[in-house]
Amino acid sequence: MDRLSRLLSAILLLIALPLAAALKFEIHAVQPHDANKYERCIRNFVAKDQLVVVTAIVSGYRGDGQTLNMHIRDAMGNDYGRPKDVYGENRYAFTSHADSAFDVCFQNVLSGSTSGTANPSRHVELDIDIGADAKDWSAIQASEKLKPVEAELRRIEEVIGEIVSDMDYLRAREQKLRDTNESTNERVKWFAFCTMGMLVGLGVWQIVYLRAYFRSKHLI
Repeated sequence: MDRLSRLLSAILLLIALPLAAALKFEIHAVQPHDANKYERCIRNFVAKDQLVVVTAIVSGYRGDGQTLNMHIRDAMGNDYGRPKDVYGENRYAFTSHADSAFDVCFQNVLSGSTSGTANPSRHVELDIDIGADAKDWSAIQASEKLKPVEAELRRIEEVIGEIVSDMDYLRAREQKLRDTNESTNERVKWFAFCTMGMLVGLGVWQIVYLRAYFRSKHLI
């Protein structure tokens, strides 16, 4: 029943997920020395050994006075690519090396005359597919001779599997954090008991010492 309930929850989550849409934005061209300052990054999270496909559709053309560069990296220091002078439609695929957040960063640098344009910029349409969504299901359908419904069911099955894996991962993280909290509480409790014991012992020693001192001075 536990496995069935998890599967039903995953299906409900899958149905509730909104349709993915590409992210669209403008990135203005700046002088080369300001490129790092005005770098624009899009962050996402990926699990280890997952396929990621980054699709970037960039306006403009080579020689329009702007050079748009990309950098794909994760928070663990892994570098997945540094495409230069990007324009038109571009697709970049990589397999993640660790459970980590990764960034897709853009820099638009002035590289020549912009034909009198006051504020030159490039329009970027970015789409990031991870896991089952990153696979070419049309090619899989053709190679395995699947019907459209069968291919869609295969895709949904893999997406549900990823959701269940994510739920298991979150549950394991929650269990680990709970164990850490309980261990910390236990240590704090024993530290408090030890501190109270030391204070009580110090108080008793002070009483005994003062009593012996006053007796030696014949004050009591």
